[in-house]
Amino acid sequence: MILDKIVEKKKIRVDELKASCNFEELVKNAKNTLSRASFYEALKKPGLSIIGEAKKASPSKGLIKPDFDYMSIAEEYSKSVDAISVLTEEDFFLGSPKYLKEISGKIKTPLLRKDFIIDEIQIYEAKILGASAVLLIAAILDLDTMKKYIKITKEIGLDALVEVHDMEELEKTLEAGAEIIGINNRNLKTFDVSLETTLNIAKNIPEDKIVVSESGIESIEDIKYLKNAKIDAILVGESFMRTDNIIKKAQDFKKAFE
Repeated sequence: MILDKIVEKKKIRVDELKASCNFEELVKNAKNTLSRASFYEALKKPGLSIIGEAKKASPSKGLIKPDFDYMSIAEEYSKSVDAISVLTEEDFFLGSPKYLKEISGKIKTPLLRKDFIIDEIQIYEAKILGASAVLLIAAILDLDTMKKYIKITKEIGLDALVEVHDMEELEKTLEAGAEIIGINNRNLKTFDVSLETTLNIAKNIPEDKIVVSESGIESIEDIKYLKNAKIDAILVGESFMRTDNIIKKAQDFKKAFE
């Protein structure tokens, strides 16, 4: 499975990170780093909130944005969406921690570190890089680990977007105390996509949670379909990466949800 390959490679990357820094010093620096604009508040407000993703490539689609000018993309997003997701996974999505660091230095919009978090050191690193939130994937974390990671995010002033793609993962995520739940319409094991996943899972999420629909959202028709689900936000990457006008597309999506 692709997910297993990504996690195996990520373990190597994490070991390299651990070898290159002093963990205690990293934790101290993370705690002393000022928090950015709230990711939670950006998604909580009325209407449809949009998380725009800076995405160069993916395992399922290959190279999506050959001319990947991440700073220009982030600047366009800052004028049109409510939060920005920055891929930092290097091997399968061709992302980089430096993208997050550089974007955070110039853009005030809340930033999500999109990666495969398998060790707490990545959460502390995310804060230092300038993230407002981190992605936690239920498919690769057990309950105790998820609880621990959510606790760490709260302690250092980050939010956690916890991603699920079936009911079993949702139950684990709710038990872990997640406040922002992402429903991935892409099955991470097969990479098949269905927006029906959002409709099926969202109805089982308590009212006090923020719900984000992720993956496979490309058109006005998709937005109108998702109006039938109880969601607060969408996460869109590929569709924005392939359009000539991110600002107009974001406006069209918001209008279609009204």
